[in-house]
Amino acid sequence: MSARLFYLLPVMLFAVVAGYFAWGLTDPDRDPNKVPSAMVGQPIPEMDLPPVEGLDLPGLSSADLKDGRATLVNFFASWCVPCRAEHPLLMALAEEGELRLVGVNYSDAPAAAVAFLDELGNPYELVGFDPRARTGIDFGVSGVPETFVVDAEGMIRYQEIGPLTDKILEERLRPIIEELGG
Repeated sequence: MSARLFYLLPVMLFAVVAGYFAWGLTDPDRDPNKVPSAMVGQPIPEMDLPPVEGLDLPGLSSADLKDGRATLVNFFASWCVPCRAEHPLLMALAEEGELRLVGVNYSDAPAAAVAFLDELGNPYELVGFDPRARTGIDFGVSGVPETFVVDAEGMIRYQEIGPLTDKILEERLRPIIEELGG
């Protein structure tokens, strides 16, 4: 009897673990595309990024994000294919003028960033250069593109991991922009 139980124990353990995972995958309240952010509700990290050499724009500091205006902070790189895909949406947002856009050039060569923005257009008022991704790490960036909405007092109100899409803009960003008075 105990030998039979010994052989059934791994099968029962597997069934319990498989049931737990199946429940997690079928939970109707679970959004597999939503990654919780530890930064939402937190003040922006301290930073003082130099400008991108070759761009005629100032760099980016923490003080720039605490000046009384809501701001969209976009981490981008020229080598990032999804950054290229979301760029027309950023250009359209900049044209609307409801929200200030600033960029962080993430682990990229300055000349490549300049060429990227020359080719696709520049939606940003300020662009900081983050060559070693230190600021990205402080923000909790896991890769590019990544976008944050920062309120007028410098609190992070929203984080989007991955490229922005029309659906994300309409369903997630616009309500926050409206709430912040944009």
